[in-house]
Amino acid sequence: MSNTAKTLAVASAVAAALTASATTASAQSKEKCYGVSLAGQNDCAAGPGTTCAGTSTLDYQGNAWTLVEAGSCESMELPATADGTPRKGSLTALDRDLPA
Repeated sequence: MSNTAKTLAVASAVAAALTASATTASAQSKEKCYGVSLAGQNDCAAGPGTTCAGTSTLDYQGNAWTLVEAGSCESMELPATADGTPRKGSLTALDRDLPA
C-alpha cells in the first residue's frame, strides 16, 4: 500500500470519527417533545396505529413526538384546541388529539 493510500485511509477514519461525535453531541442537546408535530412530520413511533417517522395522522397528535432543543418543549406556544383550551408540548405522551 502506498503512502498516499495510507494517508487517505487515516484521514477517512478521522473524518468518520469526528462526524460520529458531532452527531452524538447534537442529539444530546435534543429531547423528545410530544404533541408538537404536524401530521406526518413526527419522529419515530407515534403511538398505537403508527409505525415510525412520518406516520402521525393529526396535527399536534398527543402520542407523537419530535426532537426539539433541550429545555424548549414545555414552553412552546401552540394553537389552542378547538374548544379554546391551551395546547402545550410535553415530555411524556399525551391523551389529547389522538386519532379516532
